Amino acid sequence: MFTKNTEKLESFIGQNSHFKGDIETKGTLRVDGTLDGNVKADWVILGEKAQLKGDITARGVIVGGKIEGNVKAKELVEIKSKGVVNGDIDAGKLSIAEGAVFNGKASMQAGEPRTVNLQVKG
Repeated sequence: MFTKNTEKLESFIGQNSHFKGDIETKGTLRVDGTLDGNVKADWVILGEKAQLKGDITARGVIVGGKIEGNVKAKELVEIKSKGVVNGDIDAGKLSIAEGAVFNGKASMQAGEPRTVNLQVKG
């Protein structure tokens, strides 16, 4: 689902599961069920059937389901075509697929400037 992430799937909330409470975990959390609470993880993946009510703080977030809350990601927030985000997003990079729904405010963190030095052969 994401190319640069080398994290292993550490935690999983299944499709028929409902969890209430905050989660803080290392690695990747995948949610396919319902979660009422805030999440802190390295990466968060929400499947198409997932529903999350709460805020997410992570390096990266991939949204296939629905979020009712704010998302803060150091690297990337990607909203897939069936994804819905009702809340604000603060991310290094933001990708919204055609068909996705985003209701909120987006802000992008300024990354480090990249300088490319070109050498001319003489």
